[in-house]
Amino acid sequence: MTNRSLGVRRAALLASSAALLGLLAGCGDGDDTASAPPSESGTAAPATTATPSDPGPGSGVPTDAASASRTPSAPPSPAGGTRCHTSELSASVGRNNPGAGQENFPVVLTNRSSRTCTLHGYPGTAFVDASGRQLGPDPQRSATEPETVKLAPGQSAWAGLSFANPEVSGAGTATPAALLVTPPDEEDPLKVPWKSGEVPVSGNESSVRLIPFSPGTGA
Repeated sequence: MTNRSLGVRRAALLASSAALLGLLAGCGDGDDTASAPPSESGTAAPATTATPSDPGPGSGVPTDAASASRTPSAPPSPAGGTRCHTSELSASVGRNNPGAGQENFPVVLTNRSSRTCTLHGYPGTAFVDASGRQLGPDPQRSATEPETVKLAPGQSAWAGLSFANPEVSGAGTATPAALLVTPPDEEDPLKVPWKSGEVPVSGNESSVRLIPFSPGTGA
């Protein structure tokens, strides 16, 4: 094929392409948004995952309730600001008072501060080995209604700790190094050396049971 023939064919192809582009452009002149997804009348703006920290006026939600939903808090203690703190107390375990296949110990907290304070509820307790590892399941609380015990300096309150005698129940046992005792509504425990032998830590009847504080030492 001659150079003249190639030139004529190339010019024809360019002319055809230009005509096709002009036809496509003419079809699109009537609707510039034809390629965009159809929108519905009244469609709201895209939702976001952000929520206001406070509901604002007229929301119908009380501000206090909104705050509580963001930061759950424990119910206020009946003792209020007068409760005894761990740093103000000493702990001890009284003499066993066994009966009906049960071992029963008073867990005693004594006010060693110079002010009067109060206890309300149950102690936190855990048997631990020498490395501080808990032995046995978490204790179970009785259904007894707690009372608020007022402790003047030097006064004591006791809570009952009991468990089934392992020789009777057949539970697996261990000998704790200590009993950790945490006063009500406090986080820091007091450590009491355990000198009363084996306690149940596994199997049936291995749970420790607690009753709330009462005035005195439980002796």
